[in-house]
Amino acid sequence: MLLILALAMVSFANAQKGTILVGGNFSYNSEKNEREISPTKTDALAFSPKVGYQFHENWTVGAELSLTYSKSSIEDGEGKYTAYKAGAFVRYTVPLNESFSVFADLGIGYQNQKNKYYDNGSLTSTNGGNGIYTGITPALFINMKKGFGLNFSIGGLGYETLSYDLDDEGYDSDYSKFFVNFGKTVNIGISKNF
Repeated sequence: MLLILALAMVSFANAQKGTILVGGNFSYNSEKNEREISPTKTDALAFSPKVGYQFHENWTVGAELSLTYSKSSIEDGEGKYTAYKAGAFVRYTVPLNESFSVFADLGIGYQNQKNKYYDNGSLTSTNGGNGIYTGITPALFINMKKGFGLNFSIGGLGYETLSYDLDDEGYDSDYSKFFVNFGKTVNIGISKNF
C-alpha cells in the first residue's frame, strides 16, 4: 500500500554529481507480556543517520552512525542496553528511469555495546563489548520531489565482531556473526540530496 502511494506521488528529480546526501532511519518498539508469572515490558529506540558526498553520477561516499537504546523490565529487575556504530559507507547507484534508482551500500566501522542489569534499583552487573561491523545492503530509491525520496530495503548480508570485557566471574568472550537476512527485514528510510 505504501509503495503504491509512493508511486502515485513520484515526480522528476535526479541526484546530481557534487551533491550532499542526507538520510536515515528511525524506529521505536514497545512490547509488553502481561503473564501472571514474570510479566515483562521492553521499549527500544533506534536512529541511524547518514551523510555523504556524491562525487560521481553513480558513486557516493560518506559517514554513517547508528544509536540504539532499550530498556526491559521483569518483576523487580531491569535491564538497559545501549549500542552505537560509527563508520563509513560507499554507495553505488544505478538509475532505472527519472523516478527510480537501485543502489547498494557497503558500510564498515566500529561498534560498541553495553548491558546493565539492576535488581530492586541496584546495579548488579554490567558488561560491554567493542568490535567491527561490515555489511552490504541493496535498496530501491524512489524520487519524490527535488531530490527528496524514500529508500526501501528488504535485508542484506553482513559480518560483525564483538570482544566483551571481563564479566563478574572474570571471564571474557569474543563474538562473531555472519548473516544473510534477505526477506526477513523491511526498512523504509528517507533521504535528500542537496
